[in-house]
Amino acid sequence: MADKKSNKADKKSKENKDINNKQKSKAGQSALKRLGVPVRGRIFFAQILTVLSGILSIAPYVALTEIGRLLITSYQLGEMQWLEIWNACRLLILFFSLKTFLYFTSLLVTHFADLKLRNLLRRQIVGRMSKAPLSWFSESNSGLIRKAVQDDTQTVHTIIAHGPIDQLNAVVTPLSLLIYAFYVDWRLGLLSIATIPIHVLFYGHSMKGMPEKTAEMDTKLGKVSSTMVEFVSGITVVKAFGRAGKAHRNYLDAADEFTKFYHNWCIPLVSSSCLALSWISIPVLLLVNLGGGALLINAGYVDMAQVLTTTLIALELPQTLITLSSIAWAYQLAGSAGVRLCDVLDLKTLPETKLDKKPADSSIEFENVSFAYGETEALKDVDLKLPQGTVSALIGPSGSGKTTLATLIARFNDPDLGSVKIGGVDIKDMSEDTLYNQVAFVLQDAQLLNISIRENICLGRPDASYEDMVKAAKAAQIHDYIETLPKSYDTVLGTDTKFSGGQEQRLAIARAILINAPVLLLDEATAFADPESEAEIQKALSYLIKDRTVLVIAHRPGAIQGADKLIIMENGKISDEGRHEELLGNAHYRALLKQSTKHEVVVK
Repeated sequence: MADKKSNKADKKSKENKDINNKQKSKAGQSALKRLGVPVRGRIFFAQILTVLSGILSIAPYVALTEIGRLLITSYQLGEMQWLEIWNACRLLILFFSLKTFLYFTSLLVTHFADLKLRNLLRRQIVGRMSKAPLSWFSESNSGLIRKAVQDDTQTVHTIIAHGPIDQLNAVVTPLSLLIYAFYVDWRLGLLSIATIPIHVLFYGHSMKGMPEKTAEMDTKLGKVSSTMVEFVSGITVVKAFGRAGKAHRNYLDAADEFTKFYHNWCIPLVSSSCLALSWISIPVLLLVNLGGGALLINAGYVDMAQVLTTTLIALELPQTLITLSSIAWAYQLAGSAGVRLCDVLDLKTLPETKLDKKPADSSIEFENVSFAYGETEALKDVDLKLPQGTVSALIGPSGSGKTTLATLIARFNDPDLGSVKIGGVDIKDMSEDTLYNQVAFVLQDAQLLNISIRENICLGRPDASYEDMVKAAKAAQIHDYIETLPKSYDTVLGTDTKFSGGQEQRLAIARAILINAPVLLLDEATAFADPESEAEIQKALSYLIKDRTVLVIAHRPGAIQGADKLIIMENGKISDEGRHEELLGNAHYRALLKQSTKHEVVVK
């Protein structure tokens, strides 16, 4: 009884999986149609050229038949008809060259269309991602993002540059040749396609469920790719703790799952495909067409030239089936890539405004702000005011919402409810340029790019003068070290040199100083620095916070006791706020002070 229930459950699960894969396959084809819209005109023009090329493919066979007839006649008469033969050869060369030229031109058009589309897609993807909320990147798998941006745009190449042309050519050319074969002689025409129905029968059986299987294969490959990226990203920690066996278990499981699926699918598929292909192999086709043609010649129905012509046509026809099947496979793979690309292109972005209001000052205000990551509520009805020119610090346990609240000021996300204002203006009513002229931030992760030191410092102000850049670097206590490098400010980070954590933070501070924004967000920049680097960073921060509205995300309450306001957060809410002396009676604040191992005053 239990076995029956188990079998029913397995059957139901398989049916649901097949339905999902069918839906994924249909969605893929719809996605490809949508992606191809920008180059649809070019594709249509290329297809017209392909149709003309396919029709012209008859001409060389007509010329071959005529050449064969002339040779036979010349043999019978005992005199070569050179002029007529030469004219037929010229026609053969002319029409074959014209057919080839048209087909080459059509491929050239589709390849340029593909280049245009890939460039357009990558620009749209980058543009979409640049306006996406930060939460999307934290929720999305890095391997899948890489696959969409890099691999999927490449996968679409086949169905744009080759698919429309090869597919149409694989229909028009053999159809034209088949019509001519029947025109030559209907019996020879039947011989030329005699084994194709048998091939189609076997091949159709082997291709049963192909769209669903391809969709499932793509899903499993995506899982392998994402787990591999995760494993490689954490390889340093894995090796350091000697837990490679456990750490890459997810990758091995995904790879094993794909291998088992692919093996179970391909073994019967390859066997059936080989049997199907044997019916359209060259020896079989020659046996059928030459053998049958010889019987028809003996019966007086046809001549040798006609048999040779239709035999050549018969040898051409199977390539059609192989081309069509390979294109169908490419379309299935590209369909899954198309769905992922459309998902990125449909990514919900932060809405833009046309108002571009300017803030009156650098004060910050949160009004009834609530925000959630999916079903996890990070902030609940937060009301907070930070006067202009003050230093405020957010403290609280991990997961209390400190970073989420602070990054809302930089509009990494928009609140689900409520508003965030700078100088009395809702940040949603500011343009991106206006907002980031108001806000600068220095996070624990300095986020430096693999470009020169000069470009890293000037990232927020690419038009800054060399003197201003050096002044910012000196204020950030990093100029002297940069001058010791052989290429100085032209040194490429990650290629020519590698900075320590403290040096990276000082470079990030220099970048913030150069922007000279009136609002500054600090995510405890000294958290991972050594004592010597921490002292340098503290000097740089002391310069940076002057005359600015500063919000510090503090993990060590002892480091910000001199702030104008301390804000204690618990479970996404503000539980208390005030100066250090005013909060000493707060039980939670006293507990945080006990946990802090250092009580140095950084912000005074």
